[in-house]
Amino acid sequence: MHSTKFPSIITTSQKVRIIAPSGALREWERFEQGLKVWRDRGYELVIPESLSQPWGYLAGTDEERCQQLIEAWNDPDSVAIACARGGYGSMRLLEKLNWQELSDRPKWLIGFSDITALLWGFAKHKGIGGLHAPVITTLAKEPERSQQQLFDWLEGKVNAITLAGEGWSNGQATGVLLPANLTLATHIIGTNICPDLENVILAIEDVSEVPYRVDRMLTHWRWSGHLQKLKGIAIGRFSQGEVSTPSFTMEEVWRDRLTDLGIPIVMNLPFGHDGENSPLPVGCIAELDTNQGTLTYSR
Repeated sequence: MHSTKFPSIITTSQKVRIIAPSGALREWERFEQGLKVWRDRGYELVIPESLSQPWGYLAGTDEERCQQLIEAWNDPDSVAIACARGGYGSMRLLEKLNWQELSDRPKWLIGFSDITALLWGFAKHKGIGGLHAPVITTLAKEPERSQQQLFDWLEGKVNAITLAGEGWSNGQATGVLLPANLTLATHIIGTNICPDLENVILAIEDVSEVPYRVDRMLTHWRWSGHLQKLKGIAIGRFSQGEVSTPSFTMEEVWRDRLTDLGIPIVMNLPFGHDGENSPLPVGCIAELDTNQGTLTYSR
């Protein structure tokens, strides 16, 4: 990946825009709880009325969601954009988005899961790093530690964060951190938002993907030649992946599909769905240490 520009440190009195670039918003109680987390810290939130006007399984037409993103990004008074939820739909926006319409001024784009497409798109086309972190509908259920990590990073109260997991294979690696939902990232391969993966530490998570489907995706990555470019792999939570039929475990799939790459791998890190989801800045410098079982990233 090329060098990344990061937004400035933000303060609690500033404006944050809320957008819904993906799936229709139906978890209204969780949404309100997530908004309260931001408001309780003193942020001014701007919420478009169109969030309550779904279009099928999407949070509005492509044109509406695209315009919502453009207006939020180009608002000179807002310092961050927090995505309401994931689901599906952000990839559709990238078909229509004219990157020239978007300001070059960095601001924080915050989300994960389906928001992977936007995070990768801004990194590739604008050279701006966002934050792979809880969306509004998941934020209130986060443990206090990961909520604090999110705001400490945004507000410049920490310069580095270390996450602990389980290391295996080949020592240490330093590279550019690129977090992603594995399914979304797999579908981005071959498109014009797929970044150069040389010198990258890829951080992956997913939900509701059983072992054979994860095997299929990783095999596709192997065939594409992209896995072979990586400096290391950080594996987060792959939740709701249990099967009742005879199967390899998820860990067996990872070891079978990744061990022969000869790069450092740390698994069981605290990010992803259905549990602690620590913030991961897109494009920062990170280090994997398989001896300590850690992922450390810094400004």
